Amino acid sequence: MEQEKVEQVPRTDEALNPPSQRVVLLRRIAGPLLSVGMLVLALWALHLLARHVTYHEIREYVASVSRERLLLAIVLTTLGFGVMSLYDRFGLQAIGRKLPWRRVTLISFISYAFSNAVGMSFLVSGSIRYRFYLQNGLSTAEIAKLVLYCTLSFWLGLLALTGVTLLIVPLPAGLPLSDWRITVAIALTAVPLAWVLGGFIRKPLKLWRWRVLLPRPLSALRQVLVGALDWWLAAAVMYVLMPDSLHAGFGHFLAIFVIAQIVGLVSHVPGGLGVFETVMLAGFHATDDKHLAAPILGALAMFRIVYYLMPLCTATMLVLQREARGLRQKSLWSPWFNSLLPSFFAGLTLVSGAVLLFSGATRALPDRMAILRDVLPLSVLEVSHLLASVIGMLLLILARGLQRRLDAAYWLTLVLLVAGAVLSLLKGIDYEEASLLALLALALAPAHRLFYRRASLFSTNFSVGWIVAIVAVFGCATWLVMFSYKHVEYSSSLWWEFSFHQGGAPRALRALVGAAAAGLLFALAALIKPQRLRRVPPSEAELQRALPLIRHFHSAQAHLALMGDKHLLFDEQGKAFLMYDTEGRSWVTMGDPVGADEDARRELVWSFMEQCERAGGWPVFYQVCPGDLDMYLEVGMNLLKIGEEARVRLADFNLDGKTKKTLRGTINRLGRDGLRLEIVPADAVAPLLPRLKEISDAWLADKHAREKRFSLGAFDPRYLVRTPMALVWQGERIVAFANLFLTETKEEASLDLMRFAPEGPSGIMDFLFVELMQWAKQQEYRWFNLGMAPLAGLTSRRQAPLWNRFGALVFGRGERFYNFQGLQRYKDKFDPEWEPRYMAVPGGIALPMILANVASLISGGLTGVVRR
Repeated sequence: MEQEKVEQVPRTDEALNPPSQRVVLLRRIAGPLLSVGMLVLALWALHLLARHVTYHEIREYVASVSRERLLLAIVLTTLGFGVMSLYDRFGLQAIGRKLPWRRVTLISFISYAFSNAVGMSFLVSGSIRYRFYLQNGLSTAEIAKLVLYCTLSFWLGLLALTGVTLLIVPLPAGLPLSDWRITVAIALTAVPLAWVLGGFIRKPLKLWRWRVLLPRPLSALRQVLVGALDWWLAAAVMYVLMPDSLHAGFGHFLAIFVIAQIVGLVSHVPGGLGVFETVMLAGFHATDDKHLAAPILGALAMFRIVYYLMPLCTATMLVLQREARGLRQKSLWSPWFNSLLPSFFAGLTLVSGAVLLFSGATRALPDRMAILRDVLPLSVLEVSHLLASVIGMLLLILARGLQRRLDAAYWLTLVLLVAGAVLSLLKGIDYEEASLLALLALALAPAHRLFYRRASLFSTNFSVGWIVAIVAVFGCATWLVMFSYKHVEYSSSLWWEFSFHQGGAPRALRALVGAAAAGLLFALAALIKPQRLRRVPPSEAELQRALPLIRHFHSAQAHLALMGDKHLLFDEQGKAFLMYDTEGRSWVTMGDPVGADEDARRELVWSFMEQCERAGGWPVFYQVCPGDLDMYLEVGMNLLKIGEEARVRLADFNLDGKTKKTLRGTINRLGRDGLRLEIVPADAVAPLLPRLKEISDAWLADKHAREKRFSLGAFDPRYLVRTPMALVWQGERIVAFANLFLTETKEEASLDLMRFAPEGPSGIMDFLFVELMQWAKQQEYRWFNLGMAPLAGLTSRRQAPLWNRFGALVFGRGERFYNFQGLQRYKDKFDPEWEPRYMAVPGGIALPMILANVASLISGGLTGVVRR
């Protein structure tokens, strides 16, 4: 049997060189910064266009909207989301899958409620659909096809409705598109028309590397019509909320609405915030007419509440209810529920922080302030207003801690939510936001077990996107202050004015500065705290520190840390560690975290993830056990089965029976030839190394092989003297050897580096395995680990995931590169119990590069991947 091992290869920090780090950083920040830039430009343009409008006038229009109009808008919104569910229903039909319509409607509603509000519909709705449809038995490839179908329907409907509307309805003079209306309309209409007519061509179209078979004309037409109806209903919601003074028919309004939506979607600003409003004001020439601009802005605010905020809140409650029920039932999918709930709590906390900041930036209602004047001292009002905004900023920061499952973030958030609810009542009887904060606190209170990490909040890594989100919320709050109090002339004395009725602007300014100070102090404290980012080979002292954890761990494979070719990452108390190495942008751990303390092992997974994020790397957990999969699901990793590990239950191991006849004959023959096994303790291995080196070199030359590494050991004297050695003697000559992995708990025994003399007797590896298992059985070990058979157990059924089918194909036809089937057959003759092994990887399109990096890491370079 061929066993290829690895030799220690020096590793340096040049794996991630500075130029590539800069490129990675630019890629990470380009998208978020572009969205923020578009948001700033949109708010600036909106500020110029609405310069004659006051906050009071907008609030007056919102209050004047009749209940009948509001109810009709809610009904139309409900119909719109019902039409959106047709995207998923027809998409499932297109890929040949069928699910209960109620379940499909629920998944569609949740995904669109979030994607409409957050923006980036392809990514947001796609990730939500992936999580829910995966639970319903769809493969990754099928989910990708479904998401693509829904996205195409979404855009084809929008383009068709926009093009047809522009063909029929003339735009007002003075708009940039007025002179090009017909040209733009024909161009937009041509896309869905080509999609429908292309269905008559039944041959696949070649687009770069892909071959695309367009749907049949009726199916394509259905896609376009559903998308157009969806957008028509969205426009109808907005239209019923518009003022009567608009003096524009629905066709004219529809043309401006769809153009504004396209611009908002292209901007990638969440929900098209600011961009959509700016185009709507410009489209109706309301910039110089304050009597029209204020009602339009009020209608836009009502539209966002009805069409975006209300579905978002409803979807959030549905998700929380669903996930809480899944947690109570301890279902098969509870790891996915565990990973989802903290993110939803984080999102709600972010929204709550934004609500407090926006509330502090706007004027309180006069009637409520009159009540407070009679019952509350002015000093209490002023302090409450300031602290509410500070708490709003802190909630934005703590939301990241909740996403990272920090125990400290949980308790601080709970306290600040209650405090924020009280302060909201004290600063302006804002019972609406107080109710929101109190409900979130009640929902968060019983979920403490989800937030188990004891790490410091200051050591939490804030991604570029998260920082941009906090800055964007604060920027919007700043804009609200400027917009709400634009009629107030600024002076330095404004900061020191305190009054119930005339102190709105000073209070808003002080609150804004207080929130900014809280954010800056946190950022400064996080920058001052040193960050540990170690990527150096372990020292002898660290290996000795890891040795007790290795010997008491349930898996003998933890001894691979003693090879010294992998970096070691310990938790703060030294109760657990994980071993990892890097290849390209992939940071790959070998196995699960090692240690008996479960909390320490979980914390290591989070720490490793954060370390990878700071370095711009991809975290990968290689060859992990089924019992620990929840640790990786909780941090949002995806799982790929990479093979099965063979373990022999020693209490049942023997050579009796017909199936063991050949093996029994080989052992008896070699015993008669004088072969015997000797177990040498670790402290007696060093004198034997010269003789073992000769055997190892001869074995490598005979096999035309070279040392592997990472997941296997290599002939390194520093490594071999740390473990016991099994020797096979023939007379006075050593003919084979293997170093042993032995746990002090007697849970498992295993071996790593196995070499034999090419001129030795045949069957020598069988002799070594059998004798070792019989010796381990006498020493009262429970299991003997034969190692993993790569790609074993992967199925190629049609409904299996794409990775499983690809792995099964390689397992069946990849003998040229590796003896996959032969290795499994060899181990199978010892009657082992097969247990699956997985690789936890991040989602996205980086998977092919990650797989190449892992293969290169194990094989000692890319050339080793295709060599035996």
